[in-house]
Amino acid sequence: MDDALYFSTGYMANIGVMPALVGRGDAIFADKVNHASLIDAALLSRADFIRYPHCDLNALAARLAASSAPRKLIVTDSVFSMDGDLAPLPELLALAEAHKAWLLVDDAHGFGVLGPQGRGCLAHFALHSKRLIYMGTLGKAAGVSGAFVAGERSLIEWLVNKSRSYIFTTGAPPLLADTLLTALDLIEHGDARRAHLAALIGRLKSSLRLERWQLLPSDTPIQPVVIGDNHETLAVSRALEAEGLWVPAIRPPTVPRGAARLRITLSAAHSFAQVDRLVEALKRLEAQHP
Repeated sequence: MDDALYFSTGYMANIGVMPALVGRGDAIFADKVNHASLIDAALLSRADFIRYPHCDLNALAARLAASSAPRKLIVTDSVFSMDGDLAPLPELLALAEAHKAWLLVDDAHGFGVLGPQGRGCLAHFALHSKRLIYMGTLGKAAGVSGAFVAGERSLIEWLVNKSRSYIFTTGAPPLLADTLLTALDLIEHGDARRAHLAALIGRLKSSLRLERWQLLPSDTPIQPVVIGDNHETLAVSRALEAEGLWVPAIRPPTVPRGAARLRITLSAAHSFAQVDRLVEALKRLEAQHP
């Protein structure tokens, strides 16, 4: 992309971009399971906030067609943080172009992991368009902190002058910039790590066969196991922690009622033995919690 702008956090990037681009009388179209920062940013913008069912392209198309807003912004996570699935970005971009809308992609969980050289979800799908706005966080795969927004040069120049969370905050220290340069170099040359991570994901998916609980379909490092009941989910998470396995319990309102889950997050630092140990523990605990 032409240019990029650094923000101190992903939250500040999202709440800085959306209100700078749209406002009263405009419209934001958002996936219902978008990250909280995207929801807050949409509300802060004061634009009409129009949500569509998760990854439902027909519903989104109908809402776009029915809107007479002068400026339209489609907003989505690339990898949904509680489900691990990928947004249909090529189809979303096609809708954005057909309706003269922008498409803002929050690639917090894709940058560094997906695409050639870890360049993220847009590279994964080989997408290019002047209507794309790309946000990536630097506290996950990059291992440091902060976030960036990339796009057309005119967009970035606009944000420099209009994005309040960029203007009215303290700049990042030089040490952080130097650390990020090292992190970016590791990401660019990290194909072996990404291959190992992909193998870990495959190992988990092929070996974790559950009876009552459900491993959601995901090809990303986020592998959720839906248990349903809040108390059972907490009990299982604590039992895993007692065995030295950290798998957080995610409950409403973060996820829908009745969809409490364990959020397994794999990384290149994990081993096959650790994945096998987790699989064995989950199968045993499922049998112990009828």
